[in-house]
Amino acid sequence: MTEAHQSFDHQRLWADLLWSPTLAFNLFGDLAADSALADRAVHTWWPETPGTVCDVRFAHSPGRFDAAYLNSLRAFDAAFVLDLGDGTHGIVGVAVKYHEWMKPETPKPSNLRRYVEVAKRSGVFARGAIEAVKGRSELAVMWLEHLLLLSMLQHPSGAWSWGRYVVVHPAGNSSVADGCARYRELLVEQSTFGSLTFEDLLDAKVLPTRTATALRGRYVPG
Repeated sequence: MTEAHQSFDHQRLWADLLWSPTLAFNLFGDLAADSALADRAVHTWWPETPGTVCDVRFAHSPGRFDAAYLNSLRAFDAAFVLDLGDGTHGIVGVAVKYHEWMKPETPKPSNLRRYVEVAKRSGVFARGAIEAVKGRSELAVMWLEHLLLLSMLQHPSGAWSWGRYVVVHPAGNSSVADGCARYRELLVEQSTFGSLTFEDLLDAKVLPTRTATALRGRYVPG
């Protein structure tokens, strides 16, 4: 189902296999078609994840331009929605970074007040961390994607009671690996943030063999 304000560059999706949305489909497409497999995969990759996977979504945002969330177009490349058994949901929001580097970006000034509000309310950032990322920073995009997850946990509906933002990247992408390490240093509470290498994801042997073999051949240097 198409989400409000959601859009795809269909030509790039087919033509650029290194693009994050394309890689997300290739990595997790089998899981979207098999909820039991998705549940096994999520609990293998992130064993402390609660609940049961009930949906797999791509290019997912809980509400683009919705001020109750982040009031932006930010979205997760993939998202695993969890049924927590108590009427609420959890989510693992995944950002896939393959050839990307930690390019300095500046959060949208007109929306900065909302970003800072979500960050402060979360209580997960160390002293001085918000000041370090609210201007031009190599960690700005990672911060904004994490804030989208945190805004879900703060939503007035109380619909989301657990969540984690996860960056998936190749072990050889030193820029993103270093960025994840530096981002962790900004946090005093790390349960809502994680990272996983592409290789470790495949080594867990939860994806269908044919898919895992194709992914290794296409994306893992020999």
